[in-house]
Amino acid sequence: MINIGIDLGGTKIEGIALDDCGNELFRRRVPTPAGDYRTTLLTIGDLVNEIERSLEEQGSVGVGTPGALSRATGLLKNSNSVCLNGKPLYQDLQRVLKRNVRIANDANCFALSEATDGAAATAEVVFGVIVGTGTGAGIVVKGHILQGPNAIAGEWGHNPLPWPRDNERPGPLCYCGRTGCIETWLSGPGMSRDYLNLSGAERDASGIVERADVGDELAETCLQCYEDRMARALAHVINILDPDVIVLGGGMGNIQRLYSNVPVLWQQYVFSDRVDTRLVPPKFGDSSGVRGAAWLWKE
Repeated sequence: MINIGIDLGGTKIEGIALDDCGNELFRRRVPTPAGDYRTTLLTIGDLVNEIERSLEEQGSVGVGTPGALSRATGLLKNSNSVCLNGKPLYQDLQRVLKRNVRIANDANCFALSEATDGAAATAEVVFGVIVGTGTGAGIVVKGHILQGPNAIAGEWGHNPLPWPRDNERPGPLCYCGRTGCIETWLSGPGMSRDYLNLSGAERDASGIVERADVGDELAETCLQCYEDRMARALAHVINILDPDVIVLGGGMGNIQRLYSNVPVLWQQYVFSDRVDTRLVPPKFGDSSGVRGAAWLWKE
């Protein structure tokens, strides 16, 4: 039996097939039809069919999505790909694929992947963070995704930034309608906005890191502010969940200095005499989410 995972992203849909040992048998990425729900369904169906034709075997299918399925309505909610919100994605995928499927939030899939055979494979409690154009997280306990009665466990990015400074109040407006969400500070666009406010220049996160590496004082100030905010935000998680490992994925997880600097900074915010939680990069990088989707039937 092959394990097929589909990662439904805002700009790409990735498909993967794994054997039961986690060996990759097939992988392909295709563009996501922008704003087109029906064509998105058909694209996923075509990708699954291509995988199975190529491997000459039918498999289980797990799908990682932005947002989550509402326990009240069965419809998708909280997706930043807004064309999916309010749609019966679970039912429609089963109709298109003509089989049972499993669906989970993309951050939950990321956390499951890293907890199963990734950077946190030996850990009991894992907090998997995705920080890129948005900010989300998933929780895995003893190999199982923690979803909660509202299907929002791990929605870390839409909590307020802890211990805000005076100049951080009320905070930027978030797409969710509130101000000062963690996502508005820690996402890539959030860092770019901070640098623009400091310097008057527009740069993406990787450009800011490059400027800091060559001695740009404003870029260094921007990064230090970012690291302190990340430390505060993750300290809040440690104080509540006390995870063994925090895996930091997404584009911002490629900033290598975070793994040494943030754990030093979070010491002052965590309610403990010492902090043994580890902050680590993902073993499978930006492919971890699709691997986690493939593992949904093995969870």
